[in-house]
Amino acid sequence: MSRAATGQDLLMQTKGSFVVPPAPLRLEGAGIVLREWTDDDLDALVEVYDDPEIARWTPVVSPFDARAARAYLDRARTSRAEGRTAQLAITTDGGRPRGEVLLFRSGSDERDAELAYGVGAGHRGQGLAGRAVRLVTELALREPRPRRVVLCIEHGNTASEAVARTCGFTLAAEPPALRQAKGREVRLRTWSLRPEGTG
Repeated sequence: MSRAATGQDLLMQTKGSFVVPPAPLRLEGAGIVLREWTDDDLDALVEVYDDPEIARWTPVVSPFDARAARAYLDRARTSRAEGRTAQLAITTDGGRPRGEVLLFRSGSDERDAELAYGVGAGHRGQGLAGRAVRLVTELALREPRPRRVVLCIEHGNTASEAVARTCGFTLAAEPPALRQAKGREVRLRTWSLRPEGTG
């Protein structure tokens, strides 16, 4: 993969801010393949996100139909082109998506890399979210290196909290992050994982 600048160059340019790795991005390991979304994935996007549990815990619109999928993919591509977010389809073989994992600079502290994830109802219980989080965390901790990787999870989302624990994240001793979602204020607790050798 060619890069316009090395990770160290990007870190210097942004004064310590975490920088999202450039596209295209493809990660393989632990029986899964993470890849960029394509136009052929619109039906799979609906399958993943048109779900009550996804609607309950994420800011994704509900119901999530074909029009919502098109708008979602367009926003994802704009964010990707601007270097703000990497949104990767979770697959087992590079084919049909079963979920998604997102990597972006934290809105609370730009030195932190933040992850978010969701898995379609028909594909839960297979460890897909945990495997995806581990792969992306390993990438984020290599280059460019953030202060820490964080997950912001609403209290009560026990499934996501279980993924955080399984992947080695611990609940941070800091006030909840407040964000607006679907017309309400959401209090998100921060789970963190720091690079080895840091406090």
